[in-house]
Amino acid sequence: MTPLEKNVKISMFKDKTLLITGGTGSFGNAVLEKFLNTDIKEIRIFSRDEKKQDDMRTFYQNDKIKFFIGDVRDINSLNDVMYDVDFIFHAAALKQVPSCEFFPLEAVKTNILGTENVLNAAIKAGVKKVVCLSTDKAAYPVNAMGISKAMMEKTFIAKSRLVSPEKTLICGTRYGNVMASRGSVIPLFVEQIKAGKPLTITDPKMTRFIMSLEDAINLVLYAFQNAANGDIMVQKSPSTYIGDLAQALKELFDVKNRIEVIGTRHGEKIFEVLLTKEEAARAVDMGNFYRVPADNRDLNYGKYLDEGSPKITLTDEYNSNNTKILSVEEIKGKLLSIPYIQDELRIWKGVRK
Repeated sequence: MTPLEKNVKISMFKDKTLLITGGTGSFGNAVLEKFLNTDIKEIRIFSRDEKKQDDMRTFYQNDKIKFFIGDVRDINSLNDVMYDVDFIFHAAALKQVPSCEFFPLEAVKTNILGTENVLNAAIKAGVKKVVCLSTDKAAYPVNAMGISKAMMEKTFIAKSRLVSPEKTLICGTRYGNVMASRGSVIPLFVEQIKAGKPLTITDPKMTRFIMSLEDAINLVLYAFQNAANGDIMVQKSPSTYIGDLAQALKELFDVKNRIEVIGTRHGEKIFEVLLTKEEAARAVDMGNFYRVPADNRDLNYGKYLDEGSPKITLTDEYNSNNTKILSVEEIKGKLLSIPYIQDELRIWKGVRK
């Protein structure tokens, strides 16, 4: 039995229509790989990028996939795609820390206001379930991307209080770095290796959670099956030192490229947090996952004055420094499980023959 089959009943999607916002990204492509050979009725890909949509249309050539050009900033384009949709995976976002840092209002428009639009359109259309994808950078955020994602979480939690879960259930996931996803550091290191350039790292002792696309999908599907209204679901994940990640790639590609430390960039942390102390105090341990239930107290401020949570001071946050930190050999094993690395190694070895 695969991890996917353990975590979610595929039959729940039989004859259903799934909408993926931002569906041309790494996550959307991975969902297609998982679902195209199931009994799902239709998968709608919603995004702004006609080139990526055309690439996907040419690659998959599958009548179950329907493509819609639109923008989550535009409520009308969302209304047009919502008819007969049963479920939504909301992945559309501005995700690059530096670009959000320089253009923070653009992050607000897409990540916060765009999410509000998705939820309003979904509720209006009677969509049964919406899973919103968030990031570890939303916990104790220090950069514009993380702040916008933290507000995205607050937005979907607030919206979940206003609609019956029997009509539209709204929940979310939060996870760390997805290995080899678009814009992540692994493809950058691989390109630097192939070009014979130094591997540029910000700080060798910087830690980051790492997970595969398979893990990311399983988390979303686990939330789909197990989350209550307003919940944030978090998967327990290992982490890596950035210096060790670079070293692991050097060893896999059998190269001598030097490692160059360039210092932290705009908006970067030394380590990331998946659960704040406040969230950890009320989180439910579900084995490989944490469930963070929504705080559904109302605006009766007497409760805020009279009822506290003494557990907070006794609880540690869950961060990339106090989770399991992988060794170089363990990182190599993780990397070798990724199709991207498998393909790049095969090409690299062919070039060097």
